[in-house]
Amino acid sequence: DPELSSAPGSVMQVRGCAARLVHEAKSRGVPVVLVGHVTKDGGLAGPRALEHVVDVVLSFEGDRHHSLRLLRAVKNRFGPTDELGLFEMVDNGLAAVPDASQLFLADRRTGVPGSAVLPTLEGQRPLLVEVQALTNTTSASGAPPRRSAQGIDPGRLALLLAVLERRARIPTSSVEVYASAVGGVRLGEPGADLAMCLALVSAIANRPLPADLVVFGEIGLAGEVRQVSHAKRRLSEASRLGFGRAIVPANSPTGTDGMVVHRVATLAEALAAAGLLGP
Repeated sequence: DPELSSAPGSVMQVRGCAARLVHEAKSRGVPVVLVGHVTKDGGLAGPRALEHVVDVVLSFEGDRHHSLRLLRAVKNRFGPTDELGLFEMVDNGLAAVPDASQLFLADRRTGVPGSAVLPTLEGQRPLLVEVQALTNTTSASGAPPRRSAQGIDPGRLALLLAVLERRARIPTSSVEVYASAVGGVRLGEPGADLAMCLALVSAIANRPLPADLVVFGEIGLAGEVRQVSHAKRRLSEASRLGFGRAIVPANSPTGTDGMVVHRVATLAEALAAAGLLGP
């Protein structure tokens, strides 16, 4: 705006231009879409003043190596921010994904060690996501084992490896660990802890988990399995896709009809229920 004395891109320019566009949108009764970019950390680039002026802030996310795109509401003055839009990039543009869980599990191979299925929540939408782990014994060179995580917080992965070693007596300090959430999904909720732990132990023991098993629950530092929100919704989504067994925290509500639910209070109980302990 030439009427403003500040330099282009400054906070005053951003606030002034955005306020002018908001005024025009409301006086004319038309929507105005401002497109920006995000930083490497996922935050909106530039001055934060723009977020405070507008009515709605939407985040359009996706991995360039995957076709799935996620539309999240970061701010919404006229509605909820806990909804999620899922789209797939196809030849003629974006197409809505009516059943994201089936898309995530379409290429899943059963009977492979290191694979666990997690019923997670993206906003209010339940999704079934495959969590994978691969381990390899390190050489005796004295170098620390490599730890790699994709779609999973590396700090959370390190915490779970420490809990497995100290509370469940699973040797993790001498193995390389590669963990991934399939499909380009980023798992940020603590409810993914138990599925990640079972995938890790499955990879270390070279024993696959049952093909019809889903797992969720938060893991505490004492090795306890803590309750997570919306357990019924997670189990209903798993039952809809044909999963017949679930390992859940001990205080979770009753599951859906036709599903066998194993309630566990500790990580050791969860490993035993999954058949990962013993000869």
